[in-house]
Amino acid sequence: MSYFHKRIPIASPVLDGNEMQYVRECLESTWISSHGKFIDAFERRFAELCGVEHAIACNNGTTALHLALVSLGVGAGDEIIVPDLTYVATANCVRYCNADPVFVDCEPRTFNIDPAAIEAKITPRTKGIIVVHLFGQPCDMDEIQKIADAHGLFIVEDAAEAHGAKYKGRPVGSLGKCATFSFFGNKIVTTGEGGAVVTDDDELASRLRLLRGQGMDPERRYWFPVIGYNYRMTNIAAAIGLAQLERVDRALAFRRRLSAWYDEALADVDVIRPYVEPWAEHSFWMYTIKMAPHPAPS
Repeated sequence: MSYFHKRIPIASPVLDGNEMQYVRECLESTWISSHGKFIDAFERRFAELCGVEHAIACNNGTTALHLALVSLGVGAGDEIIVPDLTYVATANCVRYCNADPVFVDCEPRTFNIDPAAIEAKITPRTKGIIVVHLFGQPCDMDEIQKIADAHGLFIVEDAAEAHGAKYKGRPVGSLGKCATFSFFGNKIVTTGEGGAVVTDDDELASRLRLLRGQGMDPERRYWFPVIGYNYRMTNIAAAIGLAQLERVDRALAFRRRLSAWYDEALADVDVIRPYVEPWAEHSFWMYTIKMAPHPAPS
């Protein structure tokens, strides 16, 4: 038996909606690659969830973040502020651009990047800040935005784990220059593999779409004015994602109920339970506890 069959998964996808029906429609129509009605429908629906004008669907969350950084002009010699507690893709995408990630400590209560520690890491080479809404808890965006504005920096939200979370009533994904999401199989919204960049910036959205599709001019097919990437989502993946979005409110409500049950069950246990800021609506992609160190068994 393989390692993967022995593992207990972090989360299993819930596929109890229209996923099968929509995928069958793709197969019957033969629109199974990177064009089709489900891609457009998924992008519109996801943009609505994030409270923005544009969603650009990609083939995974890492390519979405790389696409965002390239579209914002990140390149050799630039520095990008990133939290020191995050998935490796956050820093990898900076290196894909030949730029340098600069790591900043996180807050012990929320595990998110500490706004008070950012300023000391800014240099003349700093171009932007990537915030990661870790485990579904929104970062303190007002404080971070003040720092970014003072230094002329952009903010990219890495919201791979925060679908449906809110900061002071505003959806995660609408709080920076753009935001990126993952739709991996263990995420709250899944397409199997997939990602997206969301933004309110029309010009940025156009560039994101251009670079996502190999740099092909949308008005002149098979004319490539720039070097782009093949980062497109398939119609089949978008079909699964659209069905997921139809039940996302139910999924979020269930996770929040589970977190309340964990809080109650762990009330008398010597662990530190997740701290939720009073202004935050946590999506609880994960319920993460901290335990005191214990001596190793002899």
